Amino acid sequence: MYSIAIDGPSGSGKSSLAKLLAKELGYIHVDTGAIYRTIGLYARKNDIDPHDEKTLSEHFDNIHIKVDWIDGNQHIFLDDDDVSTEIRTPEISMYASNVSALPKVREFLLEMQRDFARKKDVIMDGRDIGTVVLPNADVKIFLKADDEKRAMRRYLELKEKGQDVEYEKVYEELILRDKNDSTRKTAPCVPAQDSVILDNSDINLEETLEKALEIVNAKLGAER
Repeated sequence: MYSIAIDGPSGSGKSSLAKLLAKELGYIHVDTGAIYRTIGLYARKNDIDPHDEKTLSEHFDNIHIKVDWIDGNQHIFLDDDDVSTEIRTPEISMYASNVSALPKVREFLLEMQRDFARKKDVIMDGRDIGTVVLPNADVKIFLKADDEKRAMRRYLELKEKGQDVEYEKVYEELILRDKNDSTRKTAPCVPAQDSVILDNSDINLEETLEKALEIVNAKLGAER
């Protein structure tokens, strides 16, 4: 099975790129951030402080997460509820950032993520895929972009979904999440040593896809 890891900070376009790349190559797309968001949602629904590792870990037996692909799109379920839309709010984004810094949470989810890559050709995006989850991935891409560009992308995405948000607030939360994700002791968001850095500050999604395909073809060539 082939595996492609796409890492990067919030708003860099990881999931959008991974989804298109998966469709182009015929792989499945695994958005690991959605899994952490679901843990964050569980914490909020159950009034658990997202920094409280002990209490949250005591709930692991009650957290039932399932990932499925419907019409080519990843859907995530908490118990039997499809929470794919519910987890995409700024509040849950910050919950996800906090719970993802907890070592026990990362350990709890690690094998679930690796299991996808054992069974299928995958493109997996997140913040520690190339460094921790799939350190032997066949291709590793670290996607980055200017802070303002990433904040604007996230702002427009949220507005398109009908959420009442302000750009300044989105920007502040993005910078805070960057700090949390890049400085945490467990699995920080940093490029793997063998990652190819792809800066998409000044190119659109289609151009980013073209560059990503060039990277994949250079790494895998005729193999795939």
